[in-house]
Amino acid sequence: FKKKIMRAIIQRVTKASVTVEGNVVGSIGKGMCVFIGIHQDDKEEDLKWLVKKLLNARLWDSDSKKWANSVQDMDYELLLVSQFTLYGRWKGNKMDYSKAMVPDKATVMFDEFVKNVREDYKEDRVATGEFGAYMDVDIANDGPITLIADSNNRKGL
Repeated sequence: FKKKIMRAIIQRVTKASVTVEGNVVGSIGKGMCVFIGIHQDDKEEDLKWLVKKLLNARLWDSDSKKWANSVQDMDYELLLVSQFTLYGRWKGNKMDYSKAMVPDKATVMFDEFVKNVREDYKEDRVATGEFGAYMDVDIANDGPITLIADSNNRKGL
């Protein structure tokens, strides 16, 4: 029995950007920078759960209540960055990434994830890195607030 685990590291940010070979390929203001790890066994149900979780996570205060508003409520932005290293496992002093989905399938899954976020939110409020590229990610963490979401552990760690 293999567990399906789409994993996200979510950081609340005041701004974030991704640069590839000296060119900014994705940039946002206030919102979330989300690193997405796709497991070899992930399915569409994992993707859909994570999209819903991201768009509805209450990470911002309202005038009267703590942790009351989501990225949607605040009309903030999302920067989505693929990161296969979220499935790294130690093998001695070296990392093994065999649990990550192979790149040709992961590209399709990541593109579908981005498409779903854009469709369920606002296309112009969602930026991405470049799948498979060496990326410089610049993050101004807000809080700092950093969370982990795993599709097979839906109540948290």
